[in-house]
Amino acid sequence: MASAKYQLPKLPYAYDALEPAISKQIMELHHSKHHQTYVTNLNAALDKYSTATSSNDIPTQISLQAALHFNGGGHINHSLFWQNLTPESSAGAKSSAAPKLIEKINATWGSEKAFKEKFNAALLGIQGSGWGWLVKVEGEKEDRLIIQTTKDQDPVVDPGHVPIFGVDMWEHAYYLQYLNGKAAYVDNIWKVINWQTAEERFLGTRGDAFKILKASI
Repeated sequence: MASAKYQLPKLPYAYDALEPAISKQIMELHHSKHHQTYVTNLNAALDKYSTATSSNDIPTQISLQAALHFNGGGHINHSLFWQNLTPESSAGAKSSAAPKLIEKINATWGSEKAFKEKFNAALLGIQGSGWGWLVKVEGEKEDRLIIQTTKDQDPVVDPGHVPIFGVDMWEHAYYLQYLNGKAAYVDNIWKVINWQTAEERFLGTRGDAFKILKASI
């Protein structure tokens, strides 16, 4: 049984398109090297898992769970991340491109400013490497928004949880440009958040958010 082969997704913009918030050097390394490594290692783990499944080798299947989790999470997180960024000059970079989402943010945190302050605090509170996410939690009567952080490359995959946008807080996402100035990176990334994509994810389903993964097979 052949396993799926994932590919590095193409960026919807040039490597230098997010400057000055995120440098061309960081984007090129982050996308073509770091994300590519997750894809390569995920495919290798899936191949081994497929062989182990065919031979009923349960110990090997179990031993591969960590590699699948880490590299699969890295592929998921980065695929979502590239799509939730956009050049500062684009219409999608303005929060007015997400009227329904901003309405819900205001109802949840009081104002867009208060939300960003809470989100920034969550990002800067991550110990080690991880991600910060705005997540829609689907409910029977009403959906709600939460701020969630995940460790290392853990993705947002809980049933009913829809990742609206995420921010990569691994050092490779900012260090070459900001050095130890994480706070400046966190402040500047708001300039290139794709609110249009965020609105689409907010109004859509969990399956809609993760459809980017099908495109990478």
